[in-house]
Amino acid sequence: MVSAVCPNCHIMLVEADTASIANLGASVDEAVALGANAVSNSYGGPDMKDASYGRYYHHSGVAITASAGDSGYAVSYPASSKWVTAVGGTTLRRSTSRRGFTETAWSGTGSGCSAYNKTTWQDAATTGCSGRAVADVAAVADPQTGVAVYDSEDFQGARGWLTFGGTSASSPIIAATFALTGDTTHVTDGSYLWSHHTPAGLWDVSSGSNGGCPTAQWCNAGTGWDGPTGWGSPNGTSDF
Repeated sequence: MVSAVCPNCHIMLVEADTASIANLGASVDEAVALGANAVSNSYGGPDMKDASYGRYYHHSGVAITASAGDSGYAVSYPASSKWVTAVGGTTLRRSTSRRGFTETAWSGTGSGCSAYNKTTWQDAATTGCSGRAVADVAAVADPQTGVAVYDSEDFQGARGWLTFGGTSASSPIIAATFALTGDTTHVTDGSYLWSHHTPAGLWDVSSGSNGGCPTAQWCNAGTGWDGPTGWGSPNGTSDF
């Protein structure tokens, strides 16, 4: 996904020793130590405390993105960390509209309100959440309308051009969008798009749902911010 969005980016793959949150976090530290200015994380576990694990994702001047999840309405970590840009998912279909596409919240994307973490930059009047609300932004993730990938080896009995999705696709799309700007020194945590989103820079996704929830905007897309799609999907790099 990074190479598709930013073909001139220098891409590093950093693998963790195991899938524990500590080792995955250590791999983020390693990527930053190796010079990455944007780091995408396509994994998630139960909502956790930044007090315990946030240090792995706290890298001022580096855009750290995290997948919101693929199991519908629910909060996962590190997407619920205040130090990352939490990325939700959309369903993207071609249309005859001026844009050429219609976009709705993907039913599988994660979203919600963290029980453990808080921010100073999210407005509870907007989110309906006294804690850290997920997501901040979104990109295509629905596997039925996802991204084309050429696979020369058999995958579940098929090869050639296949369609993939999940917020494991949308997170690197957003990381690559940050990288395309050529400068991420202004990114200190997950707050940047909250203070810099504009109608021209993000497509507002205003329909679709990822399940049932106690507060409507946590699981239903609508005008402005909502849990499944945040402030919307990128329209170029101006907001990044």
